[in-house]
Amino acid sequence: MIEFYPQVRAVHIGTVLVSGALFALRGVGVLSGKAWPLAAPLRYLSYTIDTVLLTAALMLVAMLPAAVFNNHWLTVKLVLLVIYVVLGSFALKRGRSTRVRGICFGSAVVVYAFMFGIARTHQPLGWLAV
Repeated sequence: MIEFYPQVRAVHIGTVLVSGALFALRGVGVLSGKAWPLAAPLRYLSYTIDTVLLTAALMLVAMLPAAVFNNHWLTVKLVLLVIYVVLGSFALKRGRSTRVRGICFGSAVVVYAFMFGIARTHQPLGWLAV
């Protein structure tokens, strides 16, 4: 299975970027008071992209040697992923006010950028480790 590592990694990176861009687009739309970001077609597209993303991530974990877990960057990234999902949920739907949704949206974008930095540097501190 390791022979497919470059292709699976490329799919994972591509879907990370598409998922983040779609989240940003939907977040800006929600904060602007538009109804289209919560419409079924965009939600289903988001679900599809995130399913491909998580499938590729699980495939990468299955391919990588156990030593990748020794420096804890992947663990930190997974914890931040849960935080990102919760913040994203409040930013797009569950936030009771525009202010709460805005704060959650901004926080989710910061968490996304930090996860991206962790993935690029393979350091638990991400961009801060450089």
